[in-house]
Amino acid sequence: MEGVWFQELQTKNLSIGCSVKEVLLKQQTDFQKLQVLDTDIWGRMLVLDGAIQTTIEDEFVYHEMITHVALNTHPNPKRTLIIGGGDGGAIREMIKHDTVEKATLVEIDKAVIEAAKKYLPEISVAIAGNNPRVEVLVEDGIKHIKEKENYYDIVIVDSTDPVGPAVGLFAKDFYAAIHRALKDDGIFVAQTESPFYNKDLIRRVFKDISSLFPITKLFTANVPTYPGGLWSFTMGSKVYDPEKLDMSKLRKLDTKYYTPEVHKASFVLPKFVGDLLK
Repeated sequence: MEGVWFQELQTKNLSIGCSVKEVLLKQQTDFQKLQVLDTDIWGRMLVLDGAIQTTIEDEFVYHEMITHVALNTHPNPKRTLIIGGGDGGAIREMIKHDTVEKATLVEIDKAVIEAAKKYLPEISVAIAGNNPRVEVLVEDGIKHIKEKENYYDIVIVDSTDPVGPAVGLFAKDFYAAIHRALKDDGIFVAQTESPFYNKDLIRRVFKDISSLFPITKLFTANVPTYPGGLWSFTMGSKVYDPEKLDMSKLRKLDTKYYTPEVHKASFVLPKFVGDLLK
């Protein structure tokens, strides 16, 4: 192999690699190792602690699915929160909903936000453009959520993998704090890793969220740069069932992956994934 290659050890037995045209940024932040790479196949790529977070070419899948499924399930989301997501992609999608009056982003690592603004403008447009509906807070998301009660309509946890600063974002007491921070008809969604490589985590998280929310659903999307490609998200809802909607009445959005039909289909789980939840 010629030239420079990036390789992510996705599990102890699996890696993914791609050729790199240029290393745009390499930085040790207060929390993690941050890199921005310009790759031949995926374009510019954000990497944290050696793990791919997002790329210009496939980011729309993850960011659309982690946001629009919940936002279209809620009939009138006004006050919304994203914990993590310092690249800005989830906030970008969130404010496509006209009902949203205030979308708050809480990211613990300011360096991620600044890197996204400079090197990933297509993704970070909502936070880079000083949109009046967007509030950006550089602080600990766990602390932030514990200080709120009956406040948010939607909470999205757009976290990194459950290591380092993100470990607490996969804990039951954190989900309980989110439940308290949500209004009586609030909805919560978290990214919950790969059904191929994170079976135990998915089982545990689904059980924890089910103990708090009367409606708990797992849905999936295909994110090619994430381990296994098939990626899971877990929703906890106090009132609204994402599968019992009039799909013809969902808000029409400018998207590349998400559609009302995809919304419905994302809850149809392969048997091995459904078996994880039993």
